[in-house]
Amino acid sequence: MTSKEKVLEFLESNKGKYISGEAVAESLELSRTAVWKAVNELRKSGYEIEAVSNKGYMLGESSDILSAAGIISFLPHEYQKAYKDEELICVYDTVGSTNRLAKELAIAGGDHGSVIIANVQTDGHGRSDHSFFSPKGGLYMSILLRPEYMDIGELKPDAVTMAVGNSVCEAIEDLTGVCPTLKPVNDLYIGDKKVCGILTEAGSEFETGLVQWIVVGIGINFDSDISSFPDEIKDIATSLFEPGKAAVSKNKLAAEIIGRIADL
Repeated sequence: MTSKEKVLEFLESNKGKYISGEAVAESLELSRTAVWKAVNELRKSGYEIEAVSNKGYMLGESSDILSAAGIISFLPHEYQKAYKDEELICVYDTVGSTNRLAKELAIAGGDHGSVIIANVQTDGHGRSDHSFFSPKGGLYMSILLRPEYMDIGELKPDAVTMAVGNSVCEAIEDLTGVCPTLKPVNDLYIGDKKVCGILTEAGSEFETGLVQWIVVGIGINFDSDISSFPDEIKDIATSLFEPGKAAVSKNKLAAEIIGRIADL
């Protein structure tokens, strides 16, 4: 982990609090100069970090740049160490498809619970390889699951998709008060408009037919500008929040979903 990543993780876990540069340096076993350089690098990346004499550094409460450190800071305590130590969360600004990357990770032996997450997908896809529009303002994530660590009964695709869908519904309701409806088997609606799509894919051993891995992709219109959506879907789509008016952070929602799916 780089000095920049260490400082970000520390500030995320103390968001809204002033921490002296000396305290940051001592906690992370870095020099004061290294902390100063890391803070400036983070500022260049868009993080709103205040610095006040005799008080120290503070990452603002309103800061909502998607990051592994930010997500981990909101995970249930029992998961934080594993996700931090094993570096199970990979965050990207833009990818072709989070599911595609997660499948590559699965084939390479990736760990149960690994997460690929992005702000934008340029080649997102849904069932039957239909295109899944994935612009800025969305939250796009894929989670790698290993059957031997799961406890949801039958490993049928629809059962897994519905279990994940219910987890996403619960996470959204707990954080926003809005209760989406899961429509069989892979779409979440608010009223009569779609706010989230889920895609479940899996790989099995040819001779035994046993499922080796499952990748669940989740695409949420978080604070999307629906007016910019293609004509064929803009009238049937909605977003959790209006652009720039999110009441919760992407990091917090992502963590809430990851924590619930890790319990499946």
